[in-house]
Amino acid sequence: MNDETPDLQTASSSGEASPQPDAGREPAAVKKKRSKISAKAATAAIEARIGHKFADASLLATAFTHVSALKSARKRGDSYQRMEFLGDHVLGLIVSDMLYRAFPNADEGELSKRLADLVRKESCADVAKSLGLVDDIKLGAVGAGAGARLRKSVLGDICEAVIGAVFLDGGYAAAAQFVERNWTERMRKPRRPLRDPKTVLQEWAQGKGLPTPVYREIERTGPHHDPQFRVAVDLPGLAPAEGLGGSKRAAEKVAASVMIAREGVGGGSNDG
Repeated sequence: MNDETPDLQTASSSGEASPQPDAGREPAAVKKKRSKISAKAATAAIEARIGHKFADASLLATAFTHVSALKSARKRGDSYQRMEFLGDHVLGLIVSDMLYRAFPNADEGELSKRLADLVRKESCADVAKSLGLVDDIKLGAVGAGAGARLRKSVLGDICEAVIGAVFLDGGYAAAAQFVERNWTERMRKPRRPLRDPKTVLQEWAQGKGLPTPVYREIERTGPHHDPQFRVAVDLPGLAPAEGLGGSKRAAEKVAASVMIAREGVGGGSNDG
């Protein structure tokens, strides 16, 4: 045996053995590489849901970064706020174009009402929910304290920021594809009445040669601070229709809606 060969047993017993890697600790380089792979996988998953492959992934990261996640409040431009501003206006332009082409007989007033319904924060939040974007929002310590409540409140902002990011990365065509995929069905089936039911009923009555509908209060119940009104609407030759509401006007709208539904009156859409 070579005399210079170290005696591992002796070295071990003397406490002078060469230090061995901590089996429970991952080397920093490996950990960093694993983190990069994980980040790329997360980005790819978001891109798949959005339907756009980003040439500049940093745009997507910024679109999901809440101001609470920034290390310095002076760098608010690194949060989604600027992209939200851009995305809001890009969305308005694209939806306006969609409406103009989809409803050739609609007048300016109807198009404006449809546009307002489609681009409001609640509609944007619904799109974000449908794409599963809520858990991708990056919150800082302050934001994390609010948790799900904050995520829900900023969903509409995040959706607009994503549109802005897609626009910056892929141009108008890419942004239009995203909006058309997620807003076409909503455009065809608006979630809120586009027109006041009293106006719809009056126009229908005029088209039938009938006089203007007459609304009459039947009764008022409840305390003075929280009244409940029962109102009926009358048209010659038709049975009255009744509605309840916390104000006379609200009750009148309900009554008109009841008559509209009962008589099979169209929703007043001029979509041709």
